[in-house]
Amino acid sequence: MAMGPRLDLRLGQALVMTPQLRQAIKLLQFSNMEVAAFLEGELEKNPLLERDDATDAPLPVGESEPVAEAAGPTLAESMTESGESVAAAGEAPLDADFANVYDQGGSADGSVGPMDGMRIGAGGRSDFEGDDRGIEDHAVERRSLREHMAEQLRLSGGDATERLIGACLIAMLDPAGRLTGDLGQLAANLGCDVARVEAVRQKMMRFDPPGVFARDLKECLAVQLADLNRYDPAMAALIDNLELLARRDMRKLMEICGVDAEDMTEMVAELKRLDPKPGAAFEAEAATTVVPDVLMRRAPDGGWIVELNPETLPRVLANGTFHARVSSGARTREEKTFIAEHWANATWLVKSLQQRATTILKVASEIVRQQDAFFRHGVSHLRPLILRDIAGAVQMHESTVSRVTANKYIATPRGTLELKFFFTTAIAGTGGGESHSAEAVRHRIRDMITTEDPENVLSDDQIVAVLKREGVDIARRTVAKYRESLRIPSSVQRRREKAIPA
Repeated sequence: MAMGPRLDLRLGQALVMTPQLRQAIKLLQFSNMEVAAFLEGELEKNPLLERDDATDAPLPVGESEPVAEAAGPTLAESMTESGESVAAAGEAPLDADFANVYDQGGSADGSVGPMDGMRIGAGGRSDFEGDDRGIEDHAVERRSLREHMAEQLRLSGGDATERLIGACLIAMLDPAGRLTGDLGQLAANLGCDVARVEAVRQKMMRFDPPGVFARDLKECLAVQLADLNRYDPAMAALIDNLELLARRDMRKLMEICGVDAEDMTEMVAELKRLDPKPGAAFEAEAATTVVPDVLMRRAPDGGWIVELNPETLPRVLANGTFHARVSSGARTREEKTFIAEHWANATWLVKSLQQRATTILKVASEIVRQQDAFFRHGVSHLRPLILRDIAGAVQMHESTVSRVTANKYIATPRGTLELKFFFTTAIAGTGGGESHSAEAVRHRIRDMITTEDPENVLSDDQIVAVLKREGVDIARRTVAKYRESLRIPSSVQRRREKAIPA
């Protein structure tokens, strides 16, 4: 058979990941802070995209999604035309925490109003009762550990040699406040005796906070106890045998320290009040406040109201007026192409943000519907849930639900929780009964151990027996895994701890 080239026409379907589609997927899995940072970059690059600061502009939330009969009104019913949340009659919004609100003040508390007194110069009032400085003006600049130590070194009154040695010791501190490096090498570099360096170190260990410049944990704790005038022979013996304390071998510790059970309990409690890393407080970063993407509160009819947090919704729009003006003035092909591309990007971005908000609301509403018992009765009623359950209910792909629930938080009557929290594996019930959530079983194990009798400490086998009587089919190794994830010691270690009367 002769072979030769030919042309064929075929039809087929293929999914192409366009840049716009990749952008929409990326926005879907971004947190609210990441979306805000992304929009800042887009606002700088695209002249046809602008921030919508109008207070009467509707929020870009797309179509509203009902939360079913247990979820109360829809988003459209719980939002005003200006996009602000409407609380129930006589009820404050869920996100209204007046204990953490900075009051800007009014005419009643000294701020200058339209009919108030006149200002004197650049600030203040004529009656000297007001303070026009903002809260940021009252914030104290956070000092580092080395700056704090350097100031105390300057005030310690030593000579120039001691100050030089102290500066070198400060440079050798690690973030926990421990001293790293070889003192012998430091003495050789400075041309002095090791005893002189050690004397300066002993002096600086009494700086605030006590325990800084220690070489190990034992020395750090000993310095803090000496500062409290509690470093007696019994406490010194306890510090020298910290490995026995880690194993919770209290009987042997009592023999070594020469104390009874009551004294040992007090000594261990006093040791726990000490700071093993006194320098960590200076280097620690401020905790980041989690801003929820979804707000949830109880409706007057007993259901739930689920709505998007208006504080995290991005407010951007494509400026059609400016687009029409610059389009009419475009002359060259490059100018027309530039305007067309940026206008397409701006409109697609606004559409993607609307779709993102609608998708988050739809998924969060379905989660609230399926976990209604948890919100009403607590973690013991958390039902097992997987991505497939939500994806089938909202008619989305599992990967879409996974992106929506990543880095998203919901403010509920039981606290601010990540949407991923509600997805837990299922543990089968005994006799083919209803399955149980792994998180609920973990919570039950913690309660059983917390309330156990000190004279009858529960072993893992006994916990398995109790759970099976309650309808949970669980293996012993699973109980041990859950107990270790909760940082609960074994029954042998708990029996040693509880053998000493409080």
